Amino acid sequence: MQFGEEEERTYADALTATVRGKLTRHAPLDKLVWFKTGGPADWLFEPADLDDLIAFLEALGESEPVMALGLGSNLIVRDGGVPGVVVRLGKPFAAVEVKRDFTLECGGGASGILVASTARDAGIAGLEFLRGIPGTVGGFVRMNGGAYGREVADILVDCEVVLPGGQCVTIPRSDLGFTYRHSRLPEGAIVVSARLRGRQGDPKAIGAEMDRIAAAREESQPLRSKTGGSTFKNPPGDKAWRLVEAAGCRGLTVGGAQVSEKHANFLINTGEATSADIEYLGEEVRRRVSESQGVTLEWEIKRVGRW
Repeated sequence: MQFGEEEERTYADALTATVRGKLTRHAPLDKLVWFKTGGPADWLFEPADLDDLIAFLEALGESEPVMALGLGSNLIVRDGGVPGVVVRLGKPFAAVEVKRDFTLECGGGASGILVASTARDAGIAGLEFLRGIPGTVGGFVRMNGGAYGREVADILVDCEVVLPGGQCVTIPRSDLGFTYRHSRLPEGAIVVSARLRGRQGDPKAIGAEMDRIAAAREESQPLRSKTGGSTFKNPPGDKAWRLVEAAGCRGLTVGGAQVSEKHANFLINTGEATSADIEYLGEEVRRRVSESQGVTLEWEIKRVGRW
């Protein structure tokens, strides 16, 4: 919505009156995303609990765009900022509980490391791969997150989602239309919890596999850089990093953005990059790969906001 100064103040007061959590206007997002770039959100809402989120979205209505923000990996926030409301699920949505039948009840804000570690301690195998994905359960469900031969579609039972307008619904895995790094989750829907199911396993063996995954990531990925994770989806039968390297793009720079020397499917902020630098670099890589390799790479990183 576009308001004059007085109208915006009245609107802000009305929204603030409906919440128990924290609502911030013109909230900086750069410190909340892995690239450490990007403009502010028109609004940033950090709900106190599920009821608070539902009440806020009911008051907001369905006309204002809504976007969930997890750990800020796999995300470019453009320099013009994000219109509408960004919802960040904090500690009230980060719990993980062990249930019957090797099932975990996970908050939408729970990290992959916490989920995998809880499963390990309970002797639940099959969720080790979540140790290798930087992000939260909500993002995993939306993007069908995966690594090391497994993906969320393999372990999800169902998820609880709050839709724009505040309706809370449970969606079974079969209705999400999972494909590679994609789901049919409605735009603006916020995953507040998910049930994940594994199988019986030995905690020591599970822990050893998690350690192997952690070591493999440390060895091959620029984890100590300002990056966004894997940039492009792997084309069928090939690897994005191989195509990027074959196109001569390893180490390529645009402004303060660079294709990682360590892993060619990672873009990094060398220190002074803008989000535009990072996105333009990604598009240049796509152009060179298309021209030299005959393959059109698809972005895996989500790009949001205004130019």
